[in-house]
Amino acid sequence: MKKEKLIVILAGIVTGLAALVLTALGNPANMGFCIACFERDIAGALGLHSAAKVQYLRPEIIGLLLGALIMALATKEFKARAGSSPATRFVLGALVMIGALCFLGCPLRMIIRLGGGDLNALVGLIGFAGGIFIGTLFIRRGFTLQRNYPSRAVEGFVLPGVFVVLLVLFVAVPAIFKLSTEGPGSMRAPFFIALVIAIVAGALAQRSRLCMVGGMRDTMMFGDLHLLWGFIAIFVTVLIGNLILNKFSLGFAAQPIAHSSHLWNLLGMVLVGWGSVLLGGCPLRQLILAGEGNGDSAVTVFGMITGAAISHNFSLAGNPDSVNEAGELVRGGVSTAGKIAVVGGIVIVLIISLLNSRQEAKRNG
Repeated sequence: MKKEKLIVILAGIVTGLAALVLTALGNPANMGFCIACFERDIAGALGLHSAAKVQYLRPEIIGLLLGALIMALATKEFKARAGSSPATRFVLGALVMIGALCFLGCPLRMIIRLGGGDLNALVGLIGFAGGIFIGTLFIRRGFTLQRNYPSRAVEGFVLPGVFVVLLVLFVAVPAIFKLSTEGPGSMRAPFFIALVIAIVAGALAQRSRLCMVGGMRDTMMFGDLHLLWGFIAIFVTVLIGNLILNKFSLGFAAQPIAHSSHLWNLLGMVLVGWGSVLLGGCPLRQLILAGEGNGDSAVTVFGMITGAAISHNFSLAGNPDSVNEAGELVRGGVSTAGKIAVVGGIVIVLIISLLNSRQEAKRNG
């Protein structure tokens, strides 16, 4: 257990350092790594949404997936499997993405933002923990999406294969992709450097089972902080790095690509936490599991990319605060459509929780 804990902490430190380096090399502030934001950018690059400021084929996502695949193959942990309520997982993946883009970040970026002094991320963390707690109540009632089953090896290579094809096409004919010329999508670390960094982080995430949802779930249900240490290590690493680089800015207002609409930061992350605990892992973990051959996690990732497209095609995503030419703060927030989507998403997750718990609860008396 001590060795496993050290591996988790090492993975957290490396991920935190990677976030700092990628930000220094050009990625948006407080966004060295963000699974939700980067999958949204990929959706834009593929033309699945038309938000011109968030379109780019992010190599970090491809690298994380390939790093997990390489490590899983090297340690003989690659196992193609599928069949655990794929349609439900697709919907949950889309809803988790809608909640994340309401907050403007996945659980990983939430911790990175907190390490940069963004107190809006603290509000998000409270909502995230609340969502996970609600999810654990249904797990105790017997919630399940049923088991998956061994499948042909080709099933496990579908998502990695798709991203490898996209990587080759981007290198060979980048003009076929939509690429932002301004906004967050135009802020990029050098492509191949980002790819290599992400491959290393993905390999360590696979080896350590790094997952914030799993860490908080296990802490709440069993008092086991094992996985949570990884995200504590990310926070401490990013915090120290930002303090050294003079990038730490404590407060709510005018934080990089963030808004201070507290209720919707909280509710967005309630949806992320609740949906992720039902899925069995956070967006980062789903990507890593897909690299291990899990077809159900691959379906979840496709659902997340679809959710990102829906969020921007229907103006559901949050709008960051900004500062105008007069130096005045212009508050962002969430549109009415976005608020309806988040509340509706929470209702749908509740229905999924109830429908997938009832049978097992009756069986247990």
